[in-house]
Amino acid sequence: MTNLLEQAIARLKTLPASEQDAIAAMILEELEDDIRWDESFANSQDALAKLAAAAMAEYHAGETQELDPETL
Repeated sequence: MTNLLEQAIARLKTLPASEQDAIAAMILEELEDDIRWDESFANSQDALAKLAAAAMAEYHAGETQELDPETL
């Protein structure tokens, strides 16, 4: 465990149980979100490759235009 995480846990231990549970729930939810994102990204490599190939084909065919941040 890192020093920073140990410090955070030490501070959390001083909070009332309800606040500890609320923070623990937020941490667990964030970890689950990270896992779902990683799984989604890993499972979408074929689709991303096809989108990238289509974008490059449009670029090489002259069907794209330079992005102008001033017009967004």
